[in-house]
Amino acid sequence: MTDKDLPRDVLDELDFDPSLDAAEIGVAVSEGVVTLTGHVGSDAEQVGAERAVRRAKGVRAIAQEIEVRFPQAKKVMDDRIAARALAIIDRCVHLPKDAIRVRVAKGWITLTGAVPWRYQMVEAQAAVRKLSGVVGVSNLIEVRPEVRPSAVRSNILKAFRRRALLDADAITIRVEGDCVTLEGAVSSPAERDAAERAAWSVPEVRAVDDRTVALT
Repeated sequence: MTDKDLPRDVLDELDFDPSLDAAEIGVAVSEGVVTLTGHVGSDAEQVGAERAVRRAKGVRAIAQEIEVRFPQAKKVMDDRIAARALAIIDRCVHLPKDAIRVRVAKGWITLTGAVPWRYQMVEAQAAVRKLSGVVGVSNLIEVRPEVRPSAVRSNILKAFRRRALLDADAITIRVEGDCVTLEGAVSSPAERDAAERAAWSVPEVRAVDDRTVALT
């Protein structure tokens, strides 16, 4: 595919997509890099245009310069956008309640908070993107897997038993959230260090309080 043929194919792909009004979208191509300019009526159309271009054979990269412009009659106040965004997030059964916060400035939504799974972060963004008046979405939601104390303790204990230097039965493991406390008596400072390193090796652990005592 040459730069001569690619612009036509990209424009055809944009026109073919029924969800887009591509009349005001410009296309330029240089060495397989497609630059999109112009304006569309919603953030969803802006994203849809990029997806349509990616479907065209020969596209190596995309420079997205499309603006979102609302007709004056269709502009929606930020407080209304925020209220609608919160309402639609609350209706999503797979999203944890009160875990996601919404901020809107000049039609641009910023999502913050934390969820246990990545698909929930993606679902939240998809839910608010198509709301009327939305210019764009910044998804700052963190993915924080739920920590199960029993699973964390089990994984630490397994790590202890894999290490020849450690006597797993001599160390008591307590887990509260993502914090681990180690207690008991060990034979040497080296064993104490090995126990702490083993506890830190479990991905969910964020803090280790090592209260073990080395006998020698």
